[in-house]
Amino acid sequence: MSESGHSQPGMYGQGRRRRRRRDRDPGPPAQNLSGPSRDRDYVPRERRVRFGSKPSVPASGAPSLEKPIMLIKTRDEGGKPGNPPDVAPSVSGAGTAKLEREGQRPTQPVYQIQNRGMGSAASGGAVDPVIGQTKLLPPEKMKHSIKLVDDQMNWCDSAMEYLRDQTDMLVVGVIGLQGTGKSTIMSLLSANSPEEDQRAYVFRAQTQEIKERAGNQSSGIDFYITQERVIFLDTQPILSPSILDHLINNDRKLPPEYSLPHTYVEMQSLQITAFLFTVCHVVIVIQDWFTDINLYSRFLQTAEMLKPSTPSASHDSTGSSGADDGSEYYPHIVFLQNKARREEFCPRNLKKMHMAVDKLMAHSHLKYKGTLSMLDCNIFPGLNRDYLETEVNLFLLPMMENDGEDALTRAGSGPPLFSLLPGYRGHPSFSSLVSKFRSQILAMSRSQLSHTILTEKNWFHYAARIWDGVKKSSALSEYSRLLS
Repeated sequence: MSESGHSQPGMYGQGRRRRRRRDRDPGPPAQNLSGPSRDRDYVPRERRVRFGSKPSVPASGAPSLEKPIMLIKTRDEGGKPGNPPDVAPSVSGAGTAKLEREGQRPTQPVYQIQNRGMGSAASGGAVDPVIGQTKLLPPEKMKHSIKLVDDQMNWCDSAMEYLRDQTDMLVVGVIGLQGTGKSTIMSLLSANSPEEDQRAYVFRAQTQEIKERAGNQSSGIDFYITQERVIFLDTQPILSPSILDHLINNDRKLPPEYSLPHTYVEMQSLQITAFLFTVCHVVIVIQDWFTDINLYSRFLQTAEMLKPSTPSASHDSTGSSGADDGSEYYPHIVFLQNKARREEFCPRNLKKMHMAVDKLMAHSHLKYKGTLSMLDCNIFPGLNRDYLETEVNLFLLPMMENDGEDALTRAGSGPPLFSLLPGYRGHPSFSSLVSKFRSQILAMSRSQLSHTILTEKNWFHYAARIWDGVKKSSALSEYSRLLS
């Protein structure tokens, strides 16, 4: 028994010599009296811990391993045919619970890949756990307009959350007298159709009550951006009598630099117009009758004169009068004749209107010609391109009809067949003309507003600086003192 290996299982020398002798002259399997070999006696530590067995304590004379070697195996490796089933000891209760917890782990790790620059978008969007990619979501659609400048002429930052780091934007502004339909036209250009209820328009139009008391609906500057990245800026009416009446009757305190209420109203209008001339690609001037000479000869030219100096990146742009405007930026200006009558669509009257606008704007650097044409819309199919020798950016829109008004224009007398036909209007329908006008506006060139390319967020900060500069402009202050 002393040489069988049972009395000293931890001795390395005798066990090693006995194993070599067994390898040279192996006996029958039933007569192997030597104890379990060193290879059979070793169970990996990972499996011992997994099945809850206690590690064997080596003899006092046996050398111990300071850093055990860890063998990482998969769950299914223990059941392979190469491992004998009698090697694993009995599983205790604690080991069973640990085995169940480990059995819930997946054999392969699942990774979720997230873009570093899309932290908020990835957390709010839907993430596929299989492919680990954040789904691309369309831009958020605005439900209604928000304030860019409030009624106190203060800048608002609420529009920043709707802007992105994109450079393919188009900025469209509008100015006009009170009650000309600015908010309605901007709603039709941006998100609404003539068939919708006007109470659901993105820019609130005048209600019947406001029309009856000759009030104004819009105040300050309203902001709306479409999913096609077109920014629309609706403004309060210029030279508004209702705003002047509100200042006089409510004893509203004027800023110290203004002594008269009408001077303050005119300077507000000039500030808004000069601001739009600086930050917009297209500025629409809306009228509901033709024409107010003071609007062209005095107000627009004064706003152009007081416009902040903004160097442009391109030096090849030329003014509308044909002279080189240097590096100064000037927007496209479009004259919209809203609520036009039937006789104004006559080609002869249309030609006279173009000639009048061209003479009034002859000395302006604003781009008032060459970017919009009613002849290209197939509105006058019988007219040649050279009929309008001096074609300016002028567009005509008729009265906005509805189903009831359209029924009144039907031929009421005559045979029943003719009573079903619409009456003669002398121009296309309002919906058709609005669609053609929208197409021409969105197709206008998008030149750089400054010497650098602006993203939507850069444009917002740039517009905030321009508005602050307009309010503190020394030229506007000198002009207000001249009016006083």
